[in-house]
Amino acid sequence: MMNTQNLKRQRLAGKLVGFAMFSFMFYLTACNEDDFPLDPDWLRPDIVVTPGNSIQAAVDASDPGDVILIKPGTYREAILVDKPNITLKGSGGVIIENPGGEEDGIRVMDNGDGFELYHVTLRDFEENGVFMLRADDYVLSHVTTINCGEYGLFPIASNRGLIEYCVASGHTDSGIYIGQCEDAEMRHNKTYGNVIGLEIENCSRVVASNNQSYDNAAGALIVLLPGLRVTTSTDIVFLNNKVVDNNHENFSVPGGGFENFVPSGSGVLVVGTDDTRLEQDHVSGNNFLGIAVVSTELLGGLAGLPAESFENIEPNPDGTQVVRNVVKDNGAAPPTLPVPVPGVDLFWDGSGTDNCWRDNIYATSYPSNLPNCPE
Repeated sequence: MMNTQNLKRQRLAGKLVGFAMFSFMFYLTACNEDDFPLDPDWLRPDIVVTPGNSIQAAVDASDPGDVILIKPGTYREAILVDKPNITLKGSGGVIIENPGGEEDGIRVMDNGDGFELYHVTLRDFEENGVFMLRADDYVLSHVTTINCGEYGLFPIASNRGLIEYCVASGHTDSGIYIGQCEDAEMRHNKTYGNVIGLEIENCSRVVASNNQSYDNAAGALIVLLPGLRVTTSTDIVFLNNKVVDNNHENFSVPGGGFENFVPSGSGVLVVGTDDTRLEQDHVSGNNFLGIAVVSTELLGGLAGLPAESFENIEPNPDGTQVVRNVVKDNGAAPPTLPVPVPGVDLFWDGSGTDNCWRDNIYATSYPSNLPNCPE
């Protein structure tokens, strides 16, 4: 275990060296600002963690705003971040694995606003790779989660977040999930071998772009669910994503939540959300549905929920736009469900208002004539 006093001395030394570097750069830029732009990442981190030492000890010794650099190696520990503006940066080949019996790899709690995580792999935790609760203004970048229980990346009630260039596989609920969040972006991520690849649940003002989701039971779920604190979901953009061959068995843990009832072979499911736009996505090779726009009550019907379960939400999708997508070769082997749904490229259950489709490349749809979006 790294000595806390040594960590604090190391952090102070790093700051003094960093200040000296900054002063030197300031002197140079005074001569020619264009030739020597100031780059904060060029300065030394506040704390460096090396193999055999503890990331948690570094977090405990850090001050808000500190950058902790993690040297390559395997670290067998779980980490709690409960102070603001902490950055953890792996420097290549950083693996954080379950030491045994730990639920979350990295847990960021109420005081963790401004948390940033870069270039680490988390594996074999029992519940979640990264769990964040009420931690706004976060960045998760180049993070890989492997077989971390239910969720790979799991920010909830955390606003103004960015998830980019992350990979998630082997999770019994969702690989990359955001729930009850506002103003978030998910881009250039890859999910495979999960029950649900990408999930956006009870969120507003979210952009998901340039992601890849394959070999999950369902590629992407954009959903408004009942029984949660946030009771609306609106303004979701799903742009230029590749959602293909999501035909994995649903291996969710029995007795769980709605994930138990997500049908295998699903591409993109839009369930009860408002003002959702799907544009320029490639959705193919999913054995059940390509892009489906349905009421939350349909998913509730698969789960056997009574009608009164939906009293706290308006469950119908309104204002959905499905525009300029390539949706082909879906629906070859639809499952047998309690609620009969045909296997097609484009599906709409007829619920909601102002839902429309335009300029999509597809072969099959239900109904055969879908409402056109205005030019």
